Amino acid sequence: MSGQITNILLVGVGGQGILLASEILSETFMLAGFDVKKSEIHGMSQRGGSVVSHVRYGKEVFSPIVPEGEGDILFGFELMETCRALPLLRQGGKVVVNDLRIQPPSVLMGQESYPEGLVERIKSRFPDFLLVDGQKLAVEAGNPRVANTVLLGAVSRRLDIDEKFWLTALEKLVPKKALEINRKAFILGRNL
Repeated sequence: MSGQITNILLVGVGGQGILLASEILSETFMLAGFDVKKSEIHGMSQRGGSVVSHVRYGKEVFSPIVPEGEGDILFGFELMETCRALPLLRQGGKVVVNDLRIQPPSVLMGQESYPEGLVERIKSRFPDFLLVDGQKLAVEAGNPRVANTVLLGAVSRRLDIDEKFWLTALEKLVPKKALEINRKAFILGRNL
């Protein structure tokens, strides 16, 4: 991690639960006693457009934006969006990505094709790489919509923050009726 501040980027498309995941990350770090700053960029997110969230934590954080080339962890919810965000990572950064391809409108309309070999491209540049079948594990947890929490569990393993803070943040931010499935999804991701 770069100096006193850890930089995490969450990327994907609208509707994947990225903003909830960044809220849970931020809450976890605050519970663990860190200063936290967060910023979100939504590009037509309600229509499946790009969503990028920056979360920075440390002893003292002044800016919410991760400077280009200084990301420590790239937390990707979709493969193409993850590839697009690689320039934000520092050399030796970590990548945790959902094994998911969401066709953008240009591909759906036949104007372009979805790029091949994205997993290999990411892995060749960032050896600290984890590909997660978030959908499969979410179904195993009991609901395909909790893939974001599965991914959060996988990312939690790459951060030196006690599990109790993660579970407390989940309890605070996830609606009661969905808490048990989210807790199960988190543990499945954490145990990868």
